[in-house]
Amino acid sequence: MPGYGFSGKPTAPGWNPRRMATAWAELMKRLGYRRYAAQGGDWGAIVTEQMGLLEPEGLIGFHTNMANAVPPAIMTAIEGGAPLPDDVSLSPEESEAVEQLRAAYADVPYAYEMGTAPQSLTGLVDSPVGLAAFMLDHDWQSLEMISRSVAGEPEGLTPDDVLDNITLFWLTKSAVSAARLYWENAKAGISFFGAKGVKLPVAVSVFPTEMYRPPKSWVEKAYPNLIHYNRLPKGGHFAAWEQPEYFVDDVRAGLRSLRQ
Repeated sequence: MPGYGFSGKPTAPGWNPRRMATAWAELMKRLGYRRYAAQGGDWGAIVTEQMGLLEPEGLIGFHTNMANAVPPAIMTAIEGGAPLPDDVSLSPEESEAVEQLRAAYADVPYAYEMGTAPQSLTGLVDSPVGLAAFMLDHDWQSLEMISRSVAGEPEGLTPDDVLDNITLFWLTKSAVSAARLYWENAKAGISFFGAKGVKLPVAVSVFPTEMYRPPKSWVEKAYPNLIHYNRLPKGGHFAAWEQPEYFVDDVRAGLRSLRQ
């Protein structure tokens, strides 16, 4: 994405997920793809959702491992730190998802900082130790998994995997330019997890230590053209990185019905 890794760094405001979705669709067109599917997790999931709303020529559907499926009334209450409306009735699985979301919103101070003053984070391109400390604490479940790995327990990521990722941000000096996406998204008013009205075919993978696990009842309403929903046995927020075999197998299974 613009601002990340080896991609170019934006030199002017406006590179929010909607603009990135438009750019990705244009890129696929220029590369000559007449028929393709998209996939996303983390910020990629939000950009992919915007592609789904855009419905560019050639896009036949997408797979997500961070479904934007939370009903509007529930999402508004959680984002505002308010009680749920009195007329909202939840199943046990839906209640669990609400608690996961409330915990996630209470445990992401880095997101608020990047969403309000990303260019004040100059320490991220001045100190490799500062960058590492900042990146390690994304969410409590990922941090615990990485901590177990550092302690010598076999996990989906090795300490070298984690250091490689931090090094990529350090060598490209992209920590601050990447942080700007939080600010851009806030300005654009795009919800991280709220349902957005996508009508294209959608496949969903749910990993057990993701920040929130969307119940199928929510997913079916968010994606009326749902073609796949599966809960995986292992993996978290960075599933494509942490559990690539589970991830790839489920992407293939999820999009198989769209292949010709």
